[in-house]
Amino acid sequence: MAGHIQDRWFKTEPGPAGRSVRVKSERHGSGLRYRARYIGPDGTEKSKSFPDRQKRLAEQWLAHIEADMSRGAYIDPKASRITFQQYAERWLGNHGADPNTGFSMESQLRLHAFPYLGTRPLASFQPAHIRDWVAKLKAAGITGSYARVIYSNVRSVLNAAVDDTLLAKNPCAARSVKAPTVEAKRVTPWTAERVFAVRAELPERYRAAVDLGAGCGLRQGEIFGIDVDAIDFESHTVRVVQQLKLSRGKAVFALPKGGKLRDVPLPAPVADALRAHIKACPPAPVTLPWDTQAGELVTRRLVFTAPMGNHIWRNMFNSDDWKPALAGAGVIAAREEGEKSYASAREHGMHALRHFYASVLLDAGENIKALAEYLGHSDPGLTLRVYAHLMPSSRERTREAIASVYRPHSV
Repeated sequence: MAGHIQDRWFKTEPGPAGRSVRVKSERHGSGLRYRARYIGPDGTEKSKSFPDRQKRLAEQWLAHIEADMSRGAYIDPKASRITFQQYAERWLGNHGADPNTGFSMESQLRLHAFPYLGTRPLASFQPAHIRDWVAKLKAAGITGSYARVIYSNVRSVLNAAVDDTLLAKNPCAARSVKAPTVEAKRVTPWTAERVFAVRAELPERYRAAVDLGAGCGLRQGEIFGIDVDAIDFESHTVRVVQQLKLSRGKAVFALPKGGKLRDVPLPAPVADALRAHIKACPPAPVTLPWDTQAGELVTRRLVFTAPMGNHIWRNMFNSDDWKPALAGAGVIAAREEGEKSYASAREHGMHALRHFYASVLLDAGENIKALAEYLGHSDPGLTLRVYAHLMPSSRERTREAIASVYRPHSV
């Protein structure tokens, strides 16, 4: 057995003729009678108390402890009383993720997990608790990819708790637990007419940003963070080496998404548009921290700036410039009289320009691997999954190949 059972209602004392006798202790008849004691893997004593007439239950408890230790499944009962929120906050502080990613994870857990799961001790988690929590997320209107990200964060915390032997197994791994569903949506690329209609509705100082998105496939943050030196007009290349993004609500320069640097072909019409833009709106030096708010200050001569010469604030640009351009081009409805903002239009953000870029290249016969490189995807498989349906020419080639074999034999 892993330890022994102490009977706190009796004690052993020397008796006559040198024999030990059991006598009632000062605690006899009060409090929990039996204390099961054992030495844990960390070398410290652990114990649990049981009432009178439950000595067998104490022995069974010790037997389970011994079995768990022998098969490497031991969970320290005291340590596992830590709550989900307590453990998650400690895990967030030292799990080593990118600081900006860590901030997003902390925010998502604080808003959508801690109110439901935060006070629950780790050792008490069951699959039912996760099923109930997922249902509450859905009832609160938290669905789709955002709900899936929140769920993944909770699952990661519980995985770490299993690794730290605070939880026997992750309840998220149970067959009865289903992650929030994400509706599969096919990308519907804009037409060229729509791209140029939106471009024409933007203020002149932002029109060339459309060309970098639709003509080179850059992300919004990469467009707003591009340095004039990254545009090589001689080699007809755009070097994507940084982006402008937010770190805890503050603007910073950082590597492109996934840290993937890349060179993108610069088409002649896009080069002409950029030359004209640079002449009309000369690049301005902007100094910001690198990667995090506490990062080293760096200065870049940005191609695109706000009217006062500062960096562009994404949210302000989206609400004050991009959405009015969408409405002017007929992509979204105009604001009703008295309304302060436009309706949500996530599918018509600047990312739609990347989809247009991908559709044009695929229609022209460009291969998936090259497209993935230009888009900055780390895995061509991702590019294929997103854009495979935009390859109609491959289907037509298949039809023609088979038809050419059948024609000589047709009757």
